[in-house]
Amino acid sequence: MEETGLIAVNAKKLAGLVGIALVLFFVIAQPGHAAGLVSNIVDFLRTSAESVITFVSNIFH
Repeated sequence: MEETGLIAVNAKKLAGLVGIALVLFFVIAQPGHAAGLVSNIVDFLRTSAESVITFVSNIFH
């Protein structure tokens, strides 16, 4: 039974390392596109947070 758990942990670790490697490759191969993607994500998170703040403000006014 412990071998199955060990394999699952190794698969998770391997998937994480592969994910990090893909992100690094994308950043190195296309830094402009990677920066644009990060900028879009940050803008989305900021807009979402502002919307939640506005919603909560309107509930209590």
